[in-house]
Amino acid sequence: MKALRFKTKQLKVEDVAPPIAAGEALVRVSVSGICNTDLEIVRGYAGFEGTIGHEFVGVVEDAPADSSGITGKRVVGEINAGCGRCGLCRTGDSRHCPERTVLGIHGRDGAHAEFLTLPAGNLIEVPDEVDDVEAVFVEPLAAAAGIIERIEIGPDSKVAVVGDGKLGILCAWAIASLRESDVTLIGKHRSKLERASIAGVNTRTLDEITGISRAFDVVVEASGSESGFATAVDLVTARGTIVLKSTFHGQPRWDAARIVVDEIAIIGSRCGRFRPALDLLRLGRFDMSRLVDEEFRLSDGVRAMERAGERGVLKVLLRP
Repeated sequence: MKALRFKTKQLKVEDVAPPIAAGEALVRVSVSGICNTDLEIVRGYAGFEGTIGHEFVGVVEDAPADSSGITGKRVVGEINAGCGRCGLCRTGDSRHCPERTVLGIHGRDGAHAEFLTLPAGNLIEVPDEVDDVEAVFVEPLAAAAGIIERIEIGPDSKVAVVGDGKLGILCAWAIASLRESDVTLIGKHRSKLERASIAGVNTRTLDEITGISRAFDVVVEASGSESGFATAVDLVTARGTIVLKSTFHGQPRWDAARIVVDEIAIIGSRCGRFRPALDLLRLGRFDMSRLVDEEFRLSDGVRAMERAGERGVLKVLLRP
């Protein structure tokens, strides 16, 4: 099969053997989405080598006999595969298992391939009302909705999201939809912000917030850049909360004294649950096609990654 692989500092589409994992389900990938994390891995983030990609929708080709008839179903998959033995896994939170593998990020080949494997328990059937282009956004939408697992946000909260990329837009959409809060999305690109504008989400460029400080109860940092952290610190009010979503290869710098003096809480937020994200998609709350710039064949995966890294581009999809 073909797979988009990063190894020895080189990104290539290679012919490799289909994956085999005892006790796991085999999924034929229908569509995969290029994420900023994929771009950061190629820059050195996480030290990962192998098949990249973790956003996908596909069809189960084969599964263990005890996996509740999932063979032949269209599915998405939780990306963290835990050990199944530790206390976290036993309570259903494999996202933080110390021995977990993570699809296309840590210890497990990913989704930019013709096939992938995951434990059957990680797979969730996609409702008929959700098409493939919508379903491929489940992972980042789940990460966005996961913010409300980490922090209480009410309808009276003033919320800013820093970053007009895919994740930043989805964070703004999810918070506005789930909590009916006053949400302002802040970014560098007017074209992206225009596509992100929906009911409940205000948009501002970085230039338009010059001089604004200590104005938001909650600031979500989803810029994927070092400078986003400093912007978040400038925007959050005293005793407010910053939610960190960015993962990238670099070392952010910020005013640590301001964190102490203004008693600012800093919360990390990574993966979210898939089922709430699927529920949002089934309700038709968001037009995901607005975020798609281009589709490529998997065989053109290197060019697709280059395109995904171009200024102003949102989502690029791959189809095997």
